[in-house]
Formats: sequence, C-alpha cells, structure tokens
Amino acid sequence: RLRLHDGKLIKDRRYHLRTYPNCFVAKELTDWLIDHKEAPDRETGIRLMQKLMDHYIIHHVCDEHSDYKDAKLLYRFRKDDGTFPLSKDVKVFMRGQSLYEKLVSVEESILKVREENSVKYQRTFLGCEMVDWLIQEGEVENRQEAVELGQALLEHGIIQHVSNRHHFFDSDILYHFWINFRRRRRLTELLNENSSRALSESPDSPFCLRKLNPEPGNTSFLSVQTNKEIKIVSAVRRSSITSLSGNSNSYFSAAPTLVFPPVAECNPKSVLKRPVTNEELLSPGAPYVKKTLTIVGDAVGWGFVVRGGRPCHIQAVDPGGPAAAAGMKVCQFVFSVNGVYVLHLDYQTISSLIMTGPRTLVMEVMEAIE
Repeated sequence: RLRLHDGKLIKDRRYHLRTYPNCFVAKELTDWLIDHKEAPDRETGIRLMQKLMDHYIIHHVCDEHSDYKDAKLLYRFRKDDGTFPLSKDVKVFMRGQSLYEKLVSVEESILKVREENSVKYQRTFLGCEMVDWLIQEGEVENRQEAVELGQALLEHGIIQHVSNRHHFFDSDILYHFWINFRRRRRLTELLNENSSRALSESPDSPFCLRKLNPEPGNTSFLSVQTNKEIKIVSAVRRSSITSLSGNSNSYFSAAPTLVFPPVAECNPKSVLKRPVTNEELLSPGAPYVKKTLTIVGDAVGWGFVVRGGRPCHIQAVDPGGPAAAAGMKVCQFVFSVNGVYVLHLDYQTISSLIMTGPRTLVMEVMEAIE
C-alpha cells in the first residue's frame, strides 16, 4: 500500500462526474505487480489481489464487485477510507509490531541472542525483563497488566517461550519474538496459506498429529501505527485461518496447525484395558481423580489423540508436545473442554469443540488412582 502511494498509483480519480479519493485502477495495479516482480503473471496477480479482498484489505470503491477484476475498475485500500476492520486480533498484532519496533530501535535493548539447552535463540528476553520494560516505558500501568499483555501476545503467536513449554509469566523464563516484523515479505507468500482448516474425515483427532519439521507461518501485510488500546484480551487463536470457516483475516503467523503427515498414524486399537462408563466414573467413591490441564498449542497443534465416546479418553500423547508438558497422559478421560461438560459426547464432537475454541485449551480430565 505504501509503495503504491509512493509510486502515485494510489491517487484521487474522477469517474462519471464523481471524485474517488485514494484509489487505484485494477488493471494498472496488475501491470505494476508484474513490473515489480511481485507476481510472475497476470493470473497470479489477480489471485493475490483477490486474497487481499478476501482479507478485507482492499475493496471496490462502490462495493459493486465482490471479486477482483483485471479491468479499468477502481479499488481502494480500506486503510485509506477508514473501513479496515480493527478487530481485537488485529489490534494485538499492531500492538506487538509497535512494541517490537520500539525494542529493536533502542540502545541496550532487552532483546538479545541467548542460549538455552545448547540452542541459540534470536530476539530473546526474560519474562520479568519484559514486564519491567513495559512499565518503564509507560506501555502498561502495573505488572498484572503487563502479564496480561504478554499472554495476549503469546496467544497470538507474536512471542513464544523458546521451547513452547510455558505461557507468559513474570519470571526469569526465556521468551523470544516468534515474528520478525522487519523481514521483507513478498505478496506471493499469501498464496502459500491454507485456505481452509476444515475437519478431516480421518479417524484420528485432527489436532494431535504433528509435523516433524514445522515451518514458521507467513504473516500478511499491515501498515500500522503505535497503538496502546489493548489492555486485556481474551484467549483467542493466533490466526483466524484456523477457524473452520476458512480465511477471514490471517494476520498472525504460526497458528496451531491441523496436519496429517503420512508418517504419523495413531493406533486405532484402544489403549483402555476395559470399557468404562460415565456412571462408573461419576459414582461416589470411584477410584478416579479430576485434574485441570491448561495446554497452550504451539505452531503445529496441541499434541494428543482423543478417541472413543461417552466418555472419550486420551489415546496417545506426543512426548514432546504441549499436552505432555501440561501433564496429559494416556487413558485419562475427558470431562470438560473450555468449561463445557463433554462426558456425553463422541470424539468427533470434542475434536470440533477444541478446533473452534481458543489456542489456550483448558481441559478437565479424570485419571485413575493407582
């Protein structure tokens, strides 16, 4: 958008005795994309602009066309006419970018290269350092507010614990910025995003299988300014691309991905030694204890398999995944998901409930007393 302003492709234009401010001609923009090697051909250029329309970044000046046409039609960036939707997700992203730019531009920044368990990490900081800095810079009023901001940034994939083991805390735990906001991104990266996260018909729970070599997700384009509006943000997914309805505005990178690598298959045979009923679980004096697990999904999922129904049980747990770190074990029974009682549901329904919920998953499980 800013490059188009600089190149005078975005300007006030007159059509049928009416002036349309800050708009561009679709055909001219397609030419520009090819000339500046942002697109190899017109077809790709059209697909890229359609992506921006789908993400509510550009629109036809009169909203008479819902698709992008490579013609002498006028379109406009929503940032230029005040119609860009500033959702909570977008505000978190903008706040994260603002903080990042502020941190990397000062001398003696708390962002440093650090090593943990023989692995070097870029752009790292201690949780307590970030809290101190946020208060010192007037970004927040107190430590609790700083922690809530840090948790919001983590839940949206902007920062992460270096080994994905912890949420954000006011402590000496090491975190890093997962997104490098200064990396030059090309428009064609938009076409690499998955257009849908629909539930698969696979017999395995879709959120449990994990990539062997996950790649960081791509981040879309935003022109942002300093924004201090965010104080408390509820736990939501890092990107709306994880919603079952498809891509509405994927502004954040590395959302928990639902992947089905061919090398990973869950054993369809139940790990339970014998069937267990809800009545048995809930009967007075039953040898089961209820535990609450908080699981923060990482870039490739939560790391467990749920199977069965009425009640469902944990079939498998990735030993290196977030679920294992939270204390999940095989043979536990799923009592509730994000406050919803689920003992009467089958695993497909529970899968859907988890998929459409927040990235930070709160589960109550019932575990046999040994």
